[in-house]
Amino acid sequence: MDRTLAADLARLPELLETTRRAAADALAALDARPVVPPPPAQPPVPEPLPDRAAGTEAALDAFARRWAPRLSASAGPRYLGFVTGGATPAALAGDWLTSAHDQNSNSALDGAGQELERETVGWLRELFGLGAAHSGAFVSGATQSNTTGLAIAREWLGERLGVSPAEDGAAALGPVRVLSGAPHSSIAKALSVLGIGRAGLVPVPTLPGREAVDPAALDRALADTPGPAVVVANAGTVNTVDFDDLRAVAALKDRHDFWLHTDAAFGAFAALSPRHSHLVDGLDASDSVCVDLHKWLNVPYDSAVQFTRRPDLQARVYQNAAAYLGPLGETPDLVHLTPENSHRLRALAAWFTLRAYGREGHREIVERDIACARALGAELEQDPAFRLLAPVRLNVVCFTLADDPTPARLTALREAAAAEVFVTPTVYAGTPALRAAFSNWRTTEADVHRAARALRAAAHRTAKGTA
Repeated sequence: MDRTLAADLARLPELLETTRRAAADALAALDARPVVPPPPAQPPVPEPLPDRAAGTEAALDAFARRWAPRLSASAGPRYLGFVTGGATPAALAGDWLTSAHDQNSNSALDGAGQELERETVGWLRELFGLGAAHSGAFVSGATQSNTTGLAIAREWLGERLGVSPAEDGAAALGPVRVLSGAPHSSIAKALSVLGIGRAGLVPVPTLPGREAVDPAALDRALADTPGPAVVVANAGTVNTVDFDDLRAVAALKDRHDFWLHTDAAFGAFAALSPRHSHLVDGLDASDSVCVDLHKWLNVPYDSAVQFTRRPDLQARVYQNAAAYLGPLGETPDLVHLTPENSHRLRALAAWFTLRAYGREGHREIVERDIACARALGAELEQDPAFRLLAPVRLNVVCFTLADDPTPARLTALREAAAAEVFVTPTVYAGTPALRAAFSNWRTTEADVHRAARALRAAAHRTAKGTA
């Protein structure tokens, strides 16, 4: 064994304690450090690959010097860009142990990891109000979850037409139509990956002033669609967290032949709140469901879950034949259910946070974040510099400048406020805008006031041209 590697092994408890202190210090500083540090005047020159071993301690020092100061405080309470959760204490502990145990949990030949994942999927299914007919598996994020759901839908289309795209290729289906009102960008990406093509995505009109699909328009579009189709329902749109009427969409199956995939990446968490659970009424009627866990479950990146009523079709898509793998069987190994042959035990972090805080603990996080989003919306609405573009339906505030909301001015505002709060740009109904998304377990009302002050100050500075 290399002498430095052997020395690190001998000192492993000490090195892990040093790492623990570095991690604890980084988390303790989240409230005080810039949410997004300013970029350096010049990009750092990449260092050459070391020839000689220097050891873990030297690597820790180099990381602390070169990279840690430049990382954003995305684990903290005022990182409101995208829809980014943090990592609860229990999830962080689970993630550390995931690396320590280093399981490749795809095969039942070494099955404890698979059993743990199935238990965790069962907890999540219950959390989101899905029935026992839905099975699930962990994947890397919402994009992969949507892709997996649509891959199963593609195989369902083949079943209807008497072919198997998994065997014969997507071309065996002929043209495929995927209908949706306000789909996330990952849907078009998935269609590209699956050989259906982005042109297969058919936009359906939404309700006036909404991002929710118009059920009557969807009914007409399905009537005009030859053969079976795919419908992507949205349970929480990106800009305004609008929800399709899932029951109304599912009811269209009485008249039309389609696969219903629901993108509930973060909207599924409305199920935890008694005041908002009606938004996901009908989710269980979906044939496949996407839920992202590194958003509102507050587990570390990367983690999501996909559910489906047709695991048999899922296994037809993803089955992997090799002498060293277990048989397909009635309960397929995870290697036969997801794109990855190598499958990190992502479920452990989710298991830890669910085991530690239960339904009530995660309900509190969801409801506090919703309250924080509404509080920020109320503060911005009181300032004449801002204009809300949509009601705060759940955990996202979609807003813009009241006067001359150009992309350049909004960029200047974002950058001026970035030390205190991070928000992301968007366009809503043709208007350049900003989004503040609340999903972090640490965020409190004090963070809302701090973020609002920073946004107001930045808006007033940019109005004067001083930002």
